[in-house]
Amino acid sequence: MTQIKLPAGWTFAALIAGLALGWLLSGSAASDTARAIAGPVGSVWLRALQMTIVPLVAALLVTGITQMVATARAGPVARRTLLTFFVILLAGTLFAAFATPALLEAFPIPGQAEAALAVESASAQPVPKIGEFIESLVADNVVAAAAETAMLPLVVFFVALGLAISRLEGVQKDVMLRLFEAIGQTMLIIIGWVLRVAPVGVFALALGVGLASGAGAFAALGHYILIVSGLGFVVLAAGFVLGNVAGQRGPVGFARAMTPSLAVAISTQSSLASLPAMLQSCRQLGVRETTSDFVLPLAVALFRATGPVMNLGVAIYVAKLTGVVLTPTALAAGIAVALVTTIGSVSLPGAISFITAIGPIALAMGVPIEPLAILVAVEMLPDIMRTLGNVTMDVAVTATVDRTSASSGRANISTRT
Repeated sequence: MTQIKLPAGWTFAALIAGLALGWLLSGSAASDTARAIAGPVGSVWLRALQMTIVPLVAALLVTGITQMVATARAGPVARRTLLTFFVILLAGTLFAAFATPALLEAFPIPGQAEAALAVESASAQPVPKIGEFIESLVADNVVAAAAETAMLPLVVFFVALGLAISRLEGVQKDVMLRLFEAIGQTMLIIIGWVLRVAPVGVFALALGVGLASGAGAFAALGHYILIVSGLGFVVLAAGFVLGNVAGQRGPVGFARAMTPSLAVAISTQSSLASLPAMLQSCRQLGVRETTSDFVLPLAVALFRATGPVMNLGVAIYVAKLTGVVLTPTALAAGIAVALVTTIGSVSLPGAISFITAIGPIALAMGVPIEPLAILVAVEMLPDIMRTLGNVTMDVAVTATVDRTSASSGRANISTRT
């Protein structure tokens, strides 16, 4: 995997500086000049990010689907693990679809901040009615769908392509997998180049937002962080509940076992870096090593419990921010794409997965993606909650699979006798 890192500190500083300068210049004689310079710079940087979304999603979905198919063939424990992953991801996605609008009704975006992050170039795409929605699941021309960034039919096609490639044998399968792996790595290199100049692009976009909305942007960002992090906290709490039930150590015992893993998660913001600590947590919970040594690496590779929850939450938040009314078909499209795109984006750094996972969801729902370029600058804060939720749920799922596998084994023995 290509090593890519967003210069988070500089990007966050550029965001604050751009908003502050825009606030100071708003209404002054220099505001028009600042807008004329910052607008094209921010637009070019945003377009550079957008141009990689379709090919990267294609590569990640194809390789992710083939990896899941191969895992499912590994035996009953692998299939039980994948089923547990799917149930948790589906439950989380449905929760986000209903809870996020409810949260935004209970805690609305404050006053003038509501339109603060609605970047001027943002434009929503129309969402079809139910009959058109069903027809749109399959594109008659994949190239045209890619040109129009029609994400839902593209996702369906790439999932089907991944399943078809998994049925190939020998050299043909290897060639196709290597092709898509190479495409994915190439796109990541390009994204790495774009993210290196993220402070410049974010500063330009933030300057435009500050000129248009003044101090309201600060309130909007704070509100956004609280809402999205709150969704991640629900996943974290659910992980504690599941782990407590499966681990059978009680709340205090599970919390004590998780403490080293959570400490590493906070300091590294990486599930992969937390893997050794998670293995130790499983041992403290009494999980068999044969289970933890298999399920935990699989969870780190394929499972991101907070992914569809927080990603769909971000897309719904942006819809509210930009005044897009989400119909049932739009939410259905978002749920479907949120579930599928989490497969390929698990191993990616937070800043990249933020764009590649949320971008397709927003496009499928008819929500403009331009505000994401601003929100990525503060992603390092919700990303802490993402990692905490993922790490906790990884251990909880491992304990659950271990318990159900042991119960299944005892049932098989009693049946034979």
